[in-house]
Amino acid sequence: MLAGAEPIPERRGDSPDALSDAVLGADRPVVLRGVAAHWPMVSAARGSMEEAVACLRRHARADAPPVVATTGAPEIGGRVFYNETFDGFNFRQENVPLGVVLDTLLKYAAHAAPPMIYVASTSIDTWLPGLRTHNDLDLGGRDALASIWIGNRTRIAAHQDVPNNIACVVAGRRRVTLFPPSQLQNLYIGPLDFNPAGQAISLVDFAAPDLDRFPRFAEAMRHAQVAELEPGDAVFIPSLWWHHMEGLDAFNVLVNYWWRDAPGWMDTPMNVLMYALMTLRDLPAHERAEWQEVFRHYVFEADADTAAHIPEPARRVLSPLDEHRARDLRARLLKRINR
Repeated sequence: MLAGAEPIPERRGDSPDALSDAVLGADRPVVLRGVAAHWPMVSAARGSMEEAVACLRRHARADAPPVVATTGAPEIGGRVFYNETFDGFNFRQENVPLGVVLDTLLKYAAHAAPPMIYVASTSIDTWLPGLRTHNDLDLGGRDALASIWIGNRTRIAAHQDVPNNIACVVAGRRRVTLFPPSQLQNLYIGPLDFNPAGQAISLVDFAAPDLDRFPRFAEAMRHAQVAELEPGDAVFIPSLWWHHMEGLDAFNVLVNYWWRDAPGWMDTPMNVLMYALMTLRDLPAHERAEWQEVFRHYVFEADADTAAHIPEPARRVLSPLDEHRARDLRARLLKRINR
């Protein structure tokens, strides 16, 4: 645990407003103690690892495709990361049946230094149909993607996701460490376009922070929030909050829900960032400043006055966007990019 980290605020998960819009629409994280305690899968996991595995097997689809299993040598200590030269990673991935993963986790459960075994972000409805019938959260009609994460002791480097996230611990214990989006410059983020799991990660080893190499991380630590979650607990992680996830036991299962408080037709802002790197970052400083003003005017501080001087039928992309306008705009952009 990082020295000086504050506890993540908590509330009772069985309270009537635990999953209210006020909680799930907020811009601050919160731990929901016991919000999934009533799940049969949680009860099974509290009994034993074998009971938890049996519960998963009962719901596994017989004809399901293989899952992507991430494995690493015992020497990496469960840390999913780069290799020493940063031209690859310290793990390998293979497609294997889910049942084989569960058998392997059982095999190594009592080992003091087992290989890392990790199945990340796997669709529950595809691989474990029926599981959500009695193991699910009511998120108030939000169109959430439900995924399951299965493994042993793993350390997932701090990263951020565009969607909001509620992560429910089903088996084992998890330690979650959070940082507000404002700590970007103090977390020493690695490559944007080459990373272990699709999201840029902090290069700092949270188990042994090297403050000589990463001195600004000391400031990030002053903003850290941490919690240890038991089976049945969950944490709500708002969009773009940095989160480091650590499985503390020989068998860990987590179910999470991702959703965006935005229309489905909106593209991810990460696409804009990548395109901006190509088109704006290397301009002369005075031109970047001018484009910064353009973006301030049309995007970050846009309001009803931005296009008020243009006749309404002629405002086009300056009008409020909808699915039809977004589709037309996307087609125009693709045509420009590919010309």
